[in-house]
Amino acid sequence: MLDREAVLDILKSIPDIVSEGDIVSAGVMRALNVQTDGTVRFVMEIAPSAATAYEAVKAEAETKLAALEGVKSVSIVLTGHSEQPAPPQLKPQKSAEPAGPQKIPGIEKIIAIASGKGGVGKSTVSANLACALAAQGRRVGLLDADMYGPSQPRMMGVSGRPASPDGKIILPMRNHGVTMMSIGLMTNDDQAVVWRGPMLMGALQQMITQVQWGALDVLLVDLPPGTGDVQMTLSQKAKVDGAIVVSTPQDVALLDARKGIDMFQQLNVPLVGMIENMSTHICSACGHEEHVFGHGGVAAEADKLGIPLLAEIPLHLDIRLAADGGAPIVVSQPDSSQADAFATVAKKLIAEGLA
Repeated sequence: MLDREAVLDILKSIPDIVSEGDIVSAGVMRALNVQTDGTVRFVMEIAPSAATAYEAVKAEAETKLAALEGVKSVSIVLTGHSEQPAPPQLKPQKSAEPAGPQKIPGIEKIIAIASGKGGVGKSTVSANLACALAAQGRRVGLLDADMYGPSQPRMMGVSGRPASPDGKIILPMRNHGVTMMSIGLMTNDDQAVVWRGPMLMGALQQMITQVQWGALDVLLVDLPPGTGDVQMTLSQKAKVDGAIVVSTPQDVALLDARKGIDMFQQLNVPLVGMIENMSTHICSACGHEEHVFGHGGVAAEADKLGIPLLAEIPLHLDIRLAADGGAPIVVSQPDSSQADAFATVAKKLIAEGLA
């Protein structure tokens, strides 16, 4: 088994080009992840202006780690933190990176699925919508960008570690006709992701640009709740063709949903529409319909904003059981009324040229 301490000893032998110490003691090496299958991953947090110089340090680390017994692949991400402005007499260097959001090669459309707060069923909607689009013949990718609470591996019935033949390109997993990638595939089930903003941004960029997605009609991105680093990084780095906001009908959820909508408007991401999840509950014993979280709040909000209400998804036990079992309701019960709600949204996206 690969020894974490042996990996650290190697990294401690690599001098830092800025400080007098090594990359470990200097705090350059962050978020070391040593897997039992021989995969070593970590982030090198550096000043953006030093990126070129640190390429040699990165190469040295890759070479030394690859020679260590038990190491199968090495993945190192260079991520930058803010630095002090250059002195007035120095002219700032022109960035070689293209400005503004960029289209990802091979991916026709990117749709973000977001919520203002957690617990409204955004990930369940994402998994079912991905499977519904795949069932209608679309080439679909699903990126689980909820770094702190990744749930798509469980919902999509995917396990194991993604392979990386060259230590750079990551091969995604596939199930139910959907190509998917999640940080949850790179960590243990009970392992917390304790990362700061720059590490999150570096990991997200890696999963967007270094994953071999292949040719996709649409990539669905399951975003974390809120309006934080992940949402901003995605919108600023990749051309997002639209956003779907998921909310329950209750006022508290709608308050946060409005903030998410405002965020996308500020980032110039078009709003595709809203989905009201847990809209109504029908008792399986007596057939009584009950609006546990209220009703119509999302429809009223969508009407006020002038955007479509894409669907009203019921609160149903089968949807939850299917998600927990790794086969979304669209796959496990494709002819059910619950699955039909997701299929309807998928048809709308295809009709509008978004998938």
